[in-house]
Amino acid sequence: MSETVKKATRDGFGDEIVELGKENSSILVVDVDIGKSCKTGAFRKALPEQYLNVGIAEQNAAGVAAGLATCGKIPFVVTYAAFGSMRMCEMIRQEICYPHLNVKIACSHGGVTPANDGASHQSIEDMGILRTIPNMTVIMPADYWAARKLVRAAAEFDGPVYLRFTRDAIPVIYGENDTFEIGKAKQLRDGKDVAIIANGDTVRLALEAAEALSAAGISARVLDMHTIKPLDVEAVCACIDDIGRIITVEDHNILNGLGSAVADVVAESGKAVLRRVGIQDQFGMSAPYDRLLAMNGITVENIVRIAEELAK
Repeated sequence: MSETVKKATRDGFGDEIVELGKENSSILVVDVDIGKSCKTGAFRKALPEQYLNVGIAEQNAAGVAAGLATCGKIPFVVTYAAFGSMRMCEMIRQEICYPHLNVKIACSHGGVTPANDGASHQSIEDMGILRTIPNMTVIMPADYWAARKLVRAAAEFDGPVYLRFTRDAIPVIYGENDTFEIGKAKQLRDGKDVAIIANGDTVRLALEAAEALSAAGISARVLDMHTIKPLDVEAVCACIDDIGRIITVEDHNILNGLGSAVADVVAESGKAVLRRVGIQDQFGMSAPYDRLLAMNGITVENIVRIAEELAK
């Protein structure tokens, strides 16, 4: 993992969608007038005939995208996570997921990375809301290269997909040649004492915690669970059977996000201990990104503390 190179995952989306659009004229961007923030400016300049700006009208964007999908197009609705999940929610359910249309919803500003933008733009509920809707696939890449590869995978996937990106730059973990499969976790470290399952911008914290634990003689398995629906149940069950002590880490409300998805599997197994690290069911505020994480215990130190308690 690089400690110096940092890129926002929204930049990965912006770079990859241009390449995809050039390769396939059926790929369209449906923008809601925030292309600068969501990194669709290069797409608009390179492929103007594949770009639509419907104005600040997210619900209309969902309907337009659904219509385009019925004509064989592959539309990406691009907006902020708070608006792409909640303001569009009914349209996503009724017009996209119920008829199982091939629409992708690509959202920047996921979790508390909007930082100084405040609670209104910090989407802490989005993945939980959308994972409860049938036919929806929910993905959060861990870094720039994961974003590029998973955006491409989403474009090739037949059906509704929600992609969640960060506004702030985060450390680059992967390389250009790493591969990703929707619904399959990536194991970044193996271990026997505790399993740490993370996604998105918290994967780097899980890796740092695993390094600190190793120095203390505790072996930690680390999984990047980039897809929380469909969850990689096989990978979770392996953690249950091999280790039996699991920590989930996410930049999302601990209710109904990654932690809850993993908890479903753990509860049904009846044979593992789980601790959830994430947003503590509270709204954010205008503050630096790292401070907002710390306010919710989403820190390397807290992960290490919990792991040490479980390992005992």
